[in-house]
Amino acid sequence: MTETEHAPNAPAAPATSSTPDTTAEVPATDDRDPAGLLTEMVDHVLALAATWTAWDGRPVPAGDRLYTPHKAIRRVADHMIDHLAEMEARLVGEETQPDHWHASATTTGADLAPFTAADLDEARSRLTRLARIWANRLDALTPDELDRSAGTGWTFRQLAFHLAESAYYADSVGDLGPRRDRHVSARG
Repeated sequence: MTETEHAPNAPAAPATSSTPDTTAEVPATDDRDPAGLLTEMVDHVLALAATWTAWDGRPVPAGDRLYTPHKAIRRVADHMIDHLAEMEARLVGEETQPDHWHASATTTGADLAPFTAADLDEARSRLTRLARIWANRLDALTPDELDRSAGTGWTFRQLAFHLAESAYYADSVGDLGPRRDRHVSARG
């Protein structure tokens, strides 16, 4: 697997060497549509991102990491790209390429930039397109191909369920919209 760093509560990805990593926790799956699961995750991320133009510039701690709006979008997109590249390589019988992402352990200068309405528009375009590519690819696979996937690693269904955990990054930043309790008068 190319993704080397995952959300703290999400299972790590298996190795793609000829010897699978049996210590990695296999993502649980159920009867939900994997394509729908990913588009729902992106919708959730973008709904939160719509509140991030109010971000005050202070990174949000989550576990032993710090998150910002730009970092959350970067991590969701990188995670989707990484596993998409893995799936495509496996489908054509190629070895997967190791990634060189800085992942969530690193907060870059770009991650600290203000999150503007233009950034939100860019995130919508980027993540919506990635979700559509994933949905199209997953929808083109038969149930057998989803559950008995080519190559070494998790099944493509398991990959989709694993990717749905990428909502963690956006959840770490959270909803930064105005809170209702701020508008309650002192009289109650």
